[in-house]
Amino acid sequence: MSKRSVPQEKFLQNGDILINSTGTGTAGRIAQLITVPFPTIVDGHMIVLRGNAKVTPRYLGYALKAQQSYILQLDEGSTGQTELNRDRLLAEIEVSYPVSLDKQRAIADTLTALDARITENAKINHHLEQMAQAIFKSWFVDFEPWDEVMPDDWLEVSLDVLCSLIVKGVTPKYDDNTNQLVINQKCIRNRSIDISLARRHRPKLINEKWLRFGDVLINSTGEGTLGRAAQFLLDLDNVVVDSHVTIVRPKNSELIPYLGLWCLSRESLFASMSSGSTGQTDLPRDRLKRLEVILPNGRILCEFSEAVMPLMQKQIAGIEESAHLAEIRDSLLPRLMSGELAIVNLAAK
Repeated sequence: MSKRSVPQEKFLQNGDILINSTGTGTAGRIAQLITVPFPTIVDGHMIVLRGNAKVTPRYLGYALKAQQSYILQLDEGSTGQTELNRDRLLAEIEVSYPVSLDKQRAIADTLTALDARITENAKINHHLEQMAQAIFKSWFVDFEPWDEVMPDDWLEVSLDVLCSLIVKGVTPKYDDNTNQLVINQKCIRNRSIDISLARRHRPKLINEKWLRFGDVLINSTGEGTLGRAAQFLLDLDNVVVDSHVTIVRPKNSELIPYLGLWCLSRESLFASMSSGSTGQTDLPRDRLKRLEVILPNGRILCEFSEAVMPLMQKQIAGIEESAHLAEIRDSLLPRLMSGELAIVNLAAK
């Protein structure tokens, strides 16, 4: 097989910043490479940004991540065919920076310390979810406590029997001058919700679509993101989802752990249920409602909640801490760049 020669500058370098440039739910996402272990290039669905001698790579990465919410708004095109406007990215995104490279490094070190803790929380929460999923599988898939046979008094019911609400979100009117947040598909990834990627909007009257603790969110449109699920475990009263996300609300509090883990374990099933043409795929709400779910008796549901709730409480603590740290990080950057705050290297403490 013949190989096409690739210019050396096309190979990724340590510190390069990658931005997804196509796809509903993914266009505008930013990541930075710390190290590149082997020769790597990217396909045409990514934009690579590489700083010059005026900025350190990590500083530039943080400066761009600070504008993540604005960059997410630069996608254009119809549903499923969205593309990040590269010209607008280069023309409209402005980066402020201290002339001193040492100051840039100190700022980056401070923010890196916060990110390291957020990353550690994510790892811990992933392990906690795996532990809860293992208990769920043992009880409700393999029936191990009951000699691998489903008890006779358990039922098989449709998903809507266990829910008080299965509905898609709102069509938002974006407005940065409110405290109301709308979660979109870009916020739901790796079975978790990145609230920092939510946008602000001006809602209509409060209704049933305002999220409640325990709601399960399922991405419901677009290839590559459809089917991703996460459970809303924050105690906030100012958050909704947009019309590309479906809310699955447990009927009562006893069902929150059980239904949350059931949904998270069925992301691949949700993705396989899509309908529509390429680029216009959708998760039909009626099909979602008809999915069969095992319903244990009330005593077993209570025992299961008691078994997994300590794991969920630890997850919630990690989620709340990470959300707080992300808020601090995002508020620090402009103040550090402007010199309003003195540089404190948290990594050295």
